[in-house]
Amino acid sequence: MRSIWKGSIAFGLVNVPIKVYAATETHDVSLHQVHDEDKGRIRYKRVCEFGHEVEYADIQRAYDDGDKTVVLTADDFKQLPEEQSHEVEVLEFVPVDQVDPMMFEKTYYLEPDSRSPKAYVLLRETLAKTDRLAIVQFTLRQKTRLGVLRVHDDVILLQGLLWGDEVRAADFSALDSSVKVSANELKMSSSLVESMSTDFDPDRYTDSYQEELQQLIDAKLDAGDDIDTEETFGAKDDEDDEGEGGDVLDLMAALRASVDKKRTGGSGSRSASSSRSSSGSDSSTSGSTKKAPAAKAPAKKTAPAKATEKKAPAKKAPAKKPAAKKAPAEKKQAS
Repeated sequence: MRSIWKGSIAFGLVNVPIKVYAATETHDVSLHQVHDEDKGRIRYKRVCEFGHEVEYADIQRAYDDGDKTVVLTADDFKQLPEEQSHEVEVLEFVPVDQVDPMMFEKTYYLEPDSRSPKAYVLLRETLAKTDRLAIVQFTLRQKTRLGVLRVHDDVILLQGLLWGDEVRAADFSALDSSVKVSANELKMSSSLVESMSTDFDPDRYTDSYQEELQQLIDAKLDAGDDIDTEETFGAKDDEDDEGEGGDVLDLMAALRASVDKKRTGGSGSRSASSSRSSSGSDSSTSGSTKKAPAAKAPAKKTAPAKATEKKAPAKKAPAKKPAAKKAPAEKKQAS
């Protein structure tokens, strides 16, 4: 396990250094959302009311009283003394049965964080011997919290409590009416309870929904009813990459063919006059260069034509490179 917080328990004049660990975890199967049409993952953006996407670092918190809003910055929160406190202060000790389980929140393990765990053991043994809960106050994740310290399997637990005003009162009019329960009904009900009575063992109970959900997922995987995870992030598969590569090769072949055609049609004297006369042919040739890809488009549809075009540039590359270098020189003379 990994500690989420470090601090100390202030037990009178005794200081108990501790590390805090989450004592519970969820076993729910982790699911995310995808687009039904293309199976792309759904992402959520932080967008303000003015339509701007906002980075997390640029977000501040604010309070709205209905008419006005007060913005609180990080510096404002640093002014609060409890914000930076790493002390679990023991306020009092109360009998165990006086704390209603309804008030319990998340539970944390406390580990001694000192060379000698004597102070930790002293507090643990005191709680166990007196059968009391220590009511404490602490700050965690920018919130001041109420909690209790109790012992479980030789480990001190810190268990969060709801504040008194966070527990709602049960107000149901149906319970105000007088209802009579006969002695026989109560006896039969008590007999049923007695027949079902046993010691509590949490390992006897399982989450059947999560188990069946995992079985459903495994069955779809075994049947091949799945997609590649990278595709859900918009990644292109190898076939798409090969198709794009073929388009690039076809374009290069068309350009080389255009240059070859230009060389063939414009061979002869390299004088200035011939260069000027060839400038017209350059413009007409450039027009034919644009048309060349269109002429070769049908060849793309047949796989053999692609294969031939891909191999041809590789064999003739050494002979054509000098020609490709000369083409710009001819254009400069023309200009």
